[in-house]
Amino acid sequence: MSTPYPFTAIVGQDDLRLGLLLNAVSPAVGGVLVRGEKGTAKSTAVRALAALVPEVPVVPGCRFSCDPVSPDPACPDGPHAEAAGVSRPARTVELPVGASEDRLVGALDIERALSEGVKAFEPGLLADAHRGILYVDEVNLLHDHLVDLLLDAAAMGASYVEREGVSVRHAARFLLVGTMNPEEGELRPQLLDRFGLTVEVAASRDTDERVEVVRRRLAYDDDPEGFAGRWADEEEALRERIAAARALLPRVVLGDGVLRQIAATCAAFEVDGMRADIVMARTATALAAWAGREEVTADDVRQAALLALPHRRRRNPFDAPGLDEDKLDQTLDEAGPQADDDGDDQPDPDPDGGGNDDGGGDGGGVPPQADGDRTQRRGEGDSGGDTPSQAPGDTPDAPGRSTGAEQRPVASAEPFRTKMLSVPGLGEGAAGRRSRARTEHGRTTGARRPQGSLTKLHLAATVQAAAPHQRARGRSGRGLVVRRDDLRQATREGREGNLVLFVVDASGSMAARQRMSAVKGAVLSLLLDAYQRRDKVGLVTFRGKDAEVALPPTSSVDAAASRLESLPTGGRTPLAAGLLKAHDVLRVERLRDPSRRPLLVVVTDGRATGGPEPVALAGRAGRLHRSEGTASVVVDCESGYVRLGLAGELARELGGTAVTLDELRADSIAGLVKDVTAAGRAA
Repeated sequence: MSTPYPFTAIVGQDDLRLGLLLNAVSPAVGGVLVRGEKGTAKSTAVRALAALVPEVPVVPGCRFSCDPVSPDPACPDGPHAEAAGVSRPARTVELPVGASEDRLVGALDIERALSEGVKAFEPGLLADAHRGILYVDEVNLLHDHLVDLLLDAAAMGASYVEREGVSVRHAARFLLVGTMNPEEGELRPQLLDRFGLTVEVAASRDTDERVEVVRRRLAYDDDPEGFAGRWADEEEALRERIAAARALLPRVVLGDGVLRQIAATCAAFEVDGMRADIVMARTATALAAWAGREEVTADDVRQAALLALPHRRRRNPFDAPGLDEDKLDQTLDEAGPQADDDGDDQPDPDPDGGGNDDGGGDGGGVPPQADGDRTQRRGEGDSGGDTPSQAPGDTPDAPGRSTGAEQRPVASAEPFRTKMLSVPGLGEGAAGRRSRARTEHGRTTGARRPQGSLTKLHLAATVQAAAPHQRARGRSGRGLVVRRDDLRQATREGREGNLVLFVVDASGSMAARQRMSAVKGAVLSLLLDAYQRRDKVGLVTFRGKDAEVALPPTSSVDAAASRLESLPTGGRTPLAAGLLKAHDVLRVERLRDPSRRPLLVVVTDGRATGGPEPVALAGRAGRLHRSEGTASVVVDCESGYVRLGLAGELARELGGTAVTLDELRADSIAGLVKDVTAAGRAA
């Protein structure tokens, strides 16, 4: 077994270390989500935490880590006779992103269950993690069905495994720790809320600190055991401090005044539900115990808010995480005592005057806020001149207007709920919520022989396969004689996520400010829809003389929205170049992920200019996509009194569908196009 990197040897990352230590002191805090760029010691810190968590007493031989003092009465290995427990280190169990459902929750032996009536159960990772740490690296890339199972187990403290009426339950209470890189996509709100705390990490920009990071890492790689030995005293001291804080925790007093500050803070920041209040109370109590105090203070509440609230304020993937600290201080002051006990009505200390220091740094640092305030993304309160007002000549499609000059980006209009766009046919891609597909979850449509391990039994088909052979197999009792060849896997139909590739016209013909604002609002709406349906997204733009890949396919719709925000406009309309660039992107993605079907969304008015025969060239590029069966939709952005219908012609060349900006809205006239039609039908 390899020697883990010492927790105390980690350089900087005060917020990360504090969040993990608070959960070690009080597992009831509910885990921690670590967000940050790659290479910032996220995984190293989580794996190092296990060496600091106190050992747990367990029932000897129990695969489910039952506590000998109060064993689980429903434990599959029970009932447990009274016996002295044994201590073992708390486990850190890692959940791979590509794990199967059976690997997570465990598996039942269906053959023995049907023929013998025996609940033969093989525990999964949730059983291994009971009373320990469940660590999910790249948690934002976890498949939806695994996320649902995690949510259920975290909410109920137990895992249920059911297969055709045969069920097993076991306790599954664990400290959930997840790490993620926001550039690769955001988490579902339901899972975000399950993490008690969140911390933002970033690489230090201090030269000396970076040098020390490299020096320690190289020393560890050369001699892991020797390096760990040099930090053994610090590790032991930290381990003893955690134990002391755990012992002090039951005596910490959470006064009514502090509880009022917690409630006022959660109300002021409009977080959903009551979980935030509970987590803040537990975190503030753990902070007091960690500092060696028996009473929670306002400083503990402030620190708890900075750790427990930022991720709960996100309403959609385009909202910036973080808290307004001035508002936080004002809320705490208003909800706190208005005067000293002796009646001396003195003004409260300046919140910026350093009065919030915990003294000695035990409280850790303040989670860094996101770079830049993205709340201005859609022009809210933007009076700084970044979005100039419409010039007198900026009328849509003005005849004879020059469109060669590049114009600065404009703010997008407010997003709206869009109609459902889906890929025709039946796919087999990653689980999602857009197009029909064969999946492990969904409605049962048939049965087949299992390929590999059996996961979803089709009971009727299994019985039908076994029934003709009962006499030959010597059946004499009531039980059905079932063999492995009789087992049938249920085939199911659900929904898959797709690759939605946006091809956006940023040329001069689209540059009229009112129209470009509406176009950006429509694309932003489609991006939000792609986030909710668990799609990958990509962005190709074309203007001037060529096209470019503004964003390669990714799970981060936030990154796509950022590229869209800064999109300049102007110049000619190389429509063919945009379509050919999209063809190159899709060709590469088919090699990387052949099971994920693409949906091409072209946002244009269809006016191709520049070069010889630009319209004919765009038509040939469209037919290239159609020949490869790429599902497509053209969002027609043409406006004004004179309409040429070029976007509709482009849709026919692509073998797809054309919708206007108004028709794209889900609340527009009923009966309009929802799905992308098949290529043959469109032609």
